[in-house]
Amino acid sequence: MSKSLKIILLSVIGFMGLLILIAAALYFVDTSVYTSRLERAASESLGLEIRVGGRLGIAFFGDLHVRLDDVHIRNREMDIASAEQASLEIALFPLLHKEVRIKRIGLQRPRITITRDRDGTFNFEKRKKSKQTRLPLAPDNLFISDGFFLYGDDQSGKGIEVEHFNLDVRSLGIAGGNSAELLKNLSFTAEFACREIRTKGLTISNAKFTCRGKDGVFALTPVTMGLFGGQGSGSIGVDFTDPVPRYSVRLSLSKFKIEEYLKTYFSKKVAQGSMDCSATLSMRGNTAKELKQTAEGAVTLRGENLTLYGHDLDREFARFESSQNFKLVDAGAFFFAGPLGLAVTKGYNFASIFQGSGGSSSIEKLSSSWKVERGIAQAMDVAMATKENRIALKGRINFVDERFDDVIIALIDARGCARVQQKIRGPFRKPVVEKPNVLMSLAGPALNLFKQARNLFTGEKCKAFYTGSVRAPK
Repeated sequence: MSKSLKIILLSVIGFMGLLILIAAALYFVDTSVYTSRLERAASESLGLEIRVGGRLGIAFFGDLHVRLDDVHIRNREMDIASAEQASLEIALFPLLHKEVRIKRIGLQRPRITITRDRDGTFNFEKRKKSKQTRLPLAPDNLFISDGFFLYGDDQSGKGIEVEHFNLDVRSLGIAGGNSAELLKNLSFTAEFACREIRTKGLTISNAKFTCRGKDGVFALTPVTMGLFGGQGSGSIGVDFTDPVPRYSVRLSLSKFKIEEYLKTYFSKKVAQGSMDCSATLSMRGNTAKELKQTAEGAVTLRGENLTLYGHDLDREFARFESSQNFKLVDAGAFFFAGPLGLAVTKGYNFASIFQGSGGSSSIEKLSSSWKVERGIAQAMDVAMATKENRIALKGRINFVDERFDDVIIALIDARGCARVQQKIRGPFRKPVVEKPNVLMSLAGPALNLFKQARNLFTGEKCKAFYTGSVRAPK
């Protein structure tokens, strides 16, 4: 080994030995003398109150490592965020040039609370302008362990809670450009997992996804979660490269419990059984209205061997001729309670189907398949079969103008011909429900419509109302 190489090697070993000695002397020693200075500098820069309730430790392991215990960020004498422990890894050599580059920020058991009051003011908004000190708080990597996040909006009454979440952000970079183009200049890879996400009436469990973003394009894939007792999976894409953002969603939910879904809307048990749901949608826009106007794709709900409580549909259909009280539109409630949601029931009480005089109905098969174009859902294969009857639906639901476009519910025979039908049209908030239209007279008021149609009109020609996948009962 040459003399020069020996000198270099000994110098490197000596330097590393010096760092080890420094680390041994300073590793998480109590440096509370610097705590007040750190609190004051951070508070003045952020315009918020920063408090460190525990120890401040410093160590050198290649880079500068700083640990803060019991950290609190406060505003208006209330905590916005806190963490049992915060750690920072700061590049050592840039410090020699009075440059601070944070390589990694780690937070253990942070609790973050964001609220918005009735006046529209957020709890993190500053009372006065802070000094124009620029802190380099954009780390290369960010790690959060066992976090809790709470958002509450007093204006809308909405909120969200995220419990026991882990977040690992790597290769975080922000290219040049103004703050308005932040999303276009942001790049990163992130992994997220949480035990539970709760909103009003909705709980998502064991949510996981990987997100990759670069040049204004973000992809969340794969996305997995537990919802309504079923297992969800899919992907989400967002593109901010154009002035109008574009979104794409592909999600499926298998074997979810319809009773878990419906209890969001009803206090008592109204249905039971497992169902599958899928949605493939694309849209673009800066507002909710624009997103609805551009929505394109398909939504499907399918199920077998379901039970509806509150009405015996077969008995109601059998008595239809004599009573004329039962509405076929009510039976269609189960379709609307599917992938399109109960938002369309604002003005008409479809829930009455679940609040009948008693009894139950066995649903052998249900299909609710819709094509969405420019925010308008067109029924493609919408029908259900009980033990003795089959009901189908045709028409469109206009989510842009929030109205029913001549939606028709029909009781059909084995050939798919409509025997009785009823139409609903007009705005969601005040729709017009027409009287049932008996297309063919019946022989006896107490006889089952389906049997009458089969016995009396066999061979009679008709234009099929329904030709989908739900077969007639045997």
